[in-house]
Amino acid sequence: MKQQSQLAKLGLFDAKVPRYTSYPTAPQFRNDVDPERFSAWVSEIKPNSSISLYIHVPFCRRLCWFCACRTQGTQSDSPVRAYLEVLKAEIAMLGRILPEGVTLSRLHWGGGTPTLLAPDMMTDLAGAIAEIAPFAPNAEFSVEIDPNEIDAPRLDALAAAGMNRASVGVQDFDPEIQQAIGRIQSYDETRDAIDMIRARGIHSLNADILYGLPHQTQARMTESVQKLLSLNPDRVALYGYAHVPWVAKRQQLIPSDALPTPEERLELYETARKLFLWDKYAEIGIDHFATQSDGLTAAANSGQLKRNFQGYTDDQSDVLIGLGASSISRFPQGYAQNASATSVHTKAIREGSFSTARGHTFQGEDKLRARLIEALMCDFRIKSTQIMADFDISSAALQQMFAAVAQQFPEALQILPDGLYIPEQYRPLTRMIARGFDAYDKVSTAKHSSAI
Repeated sequence: MKQQSQLAKLGLFDAKVPRYTSYPTAPQFRNDVDPERFSAWVSEIKPNSSISLYIHVPFCRRLCWFCACRTQGTQSDSPVRAYLEVLKAEIAMLGRILPEGVTLSRLHWGGGTPTLLAPDMMTDLAGAIAEIAPFAPNAEFSVEIDPNEIDAPRLDALAAAGMNRASVGVQDFDPEIQQAIGRIQSYDETRDAIDMIRARGIHSLNADILYGLPHQTQARMTESVQKLLSLNPDRVALYGYAHVPWVAKRQQLIPSDALPTPEERLELYETARKLFLWDKYAEIGIDHFATQSDGLTAAANSGQLKRNFQGYTDDQSDVLIGLGASSISRFPQGYAQNASATSVHTKAIREGSFSTARGHTFQGEDKLRARLIEALMCDFRIKSTQIMADFDISSAALQQMFAAVAQQFPEALQILPDGLYIPEQYRPLTRMIARGFDAYDKVSTAKHSSAI
């Protein structure tokens, strides 16, 4: 209770802040990044380098009420097959401008529900990607898998295509909570899907679970986490449910009066966190956990942990290209986002143009502030020597930036001879502290989710 009192005094339970999976964050993107600029950035990728590739499939058989992703429902394969043809055309367009020798260090299929693709579609898509860029040595190919939308033939196709990491959405195993969020998925269905995945030699497994859902209690959270632990995932993302019905209209179906208070959300998070730590998982950043042998743990221990639109990653590539409607690409020069509406994206590709509709070109202190925020989000500390080695900033100027942020959180931040540090008891404030380095959010009118 003492910790809650301290955090309450610092405004944690009232704050609405960005998740900082990028900087600047997506609400700050503008329409000054177009297909020509996207193409120019692609052409400037170093030959024979490795990049990451994200493929977005914006279709679901069911639209879960809690989800705020860009998705649309379909009960037939017809629109999905049409979209696949668009994806293949977009992949081919990318291939024509990729510099020579580029390989893939990471390939991720997300959505939506990429596993609603039929086996022949999966093989077709994987083949189109392989034609423009082969896998680099030790590459990782991951796919988001819905246990309700997977079977042996589709897993056979994914395994044959080279998938070596699976990401399974769990959210919560309690039937009442599942009913309230429109996501019915039993423990047995989840276990059977994971058994099928591992039977095909795919032993790297990610899982997502949410806290802050309607009707969640500490007892229910404990039961769901213990069930998840029985499945032995390598990585777990413990995300806070973001109730943003002004963004995702389907969330209006969720009973807001059944949602836990911010104080209760913190208790739910701490309940789950302790269970993962007791089971010897390493704590990764603000909301991930990983086994001691997982790549995320190694990256965290070596100071190489990164953060992107999928959360925490050990991917060291400085280029991430997103294909498909609404996908976001990250380059050393800035961010580029495709048209969000599938119809608009499709029209552009069919007319022979990328659908880049908005983004952000780095300028001024953007890269410096992005590094400061990522360091806090990944390591809870900023090392001055590293920052000064990579950026043209003096020790005095950096200390001035630290002091301005520390003034907002005098009890929660330690200014050390070599940087800034967030003590463990104040790490629930990390996103709020990161916002102190955000030059855009200070003048933004964007609405954000709860800080906890």
